This record gives sequence, C-alpha cells and structure tokens, in this order.
Amino acid sequence: MVGLILRWVANAVALLLTVWLGKLLGLGLYVSGFWGAMIAALVIGLINAFIRPIVVMLTLPLNCLTFGLFSLVINAILFWLAGEMLTEFDVNGFGAALFGSIVMSIFSSALSHTIAPEKHR
Repeated sequence: MVGLILRWVANAVALLLTVWLGKLLGLGLYVSGFWGAMIAALVIGLINAFIRPIVVMLTLPLNCLTFGLFSLVINAILFWLAGEMLTEFDVNGFGAALFGSIVMSIFSSALSHTIAPEKHR
C-alpha cells in the first residue's frame, strides 16, 4: 500500500516536472498545483489501467504495421483525454500531448524506480 502511494506521488511529481519543462519550451501544458497534479496523476493512472488496454487491442494491426510507433500516438491521445476530463490539468494540442506523454513517462519511470524499486524474487 505504501509503495502504491509513493508511486502516485512520484507520478504527480513527474507531471509537475513535465508541465514545468513544457512551459519552458512554450508548449500548452498546465496543472493547477501539487493537488491538481495528484488528481491528474490518479486520472492518468486510471485511464492507463482501464482504457489503454482496450485501445491497444483495437489498434493492434496498426501498431504492428508501424512497428509499435503507434503506441506513442495512443499515449498522447490518452494524455490529452486526461487533460480534457479535468479542470486542474490542461493539454493544448497534439504536440503538447505527445511531448507530455513521452516526458512524463521518462520522469515517472525514473522517479518510481528511485523511490519505490521493484522487489526481485
């Protein structure tokens, strides 16, 4: 349970870092603050847990044709969807969504493995 909460906080921090970097580059990313990032991280996690598997299965032929690169488009669309669902988090445009999904994935992975590493058997 503690590991789950630590990963949630790590994802919120990753989102804050992503939005900060996006603002430096002039992209349309916005989050209202730490608690807004916590809510957005929860929604992104739920979207990735429930909606993403369905979308990936439906687009499997296209993903195979593009050697998996269509996954980047799927991630960007789901990142944008989270921004559309929330008032605390906003994503303006596909470029911002693509950047945000890639950078947040990198930051989230690095922070999650640092804060709550997986236990190997």
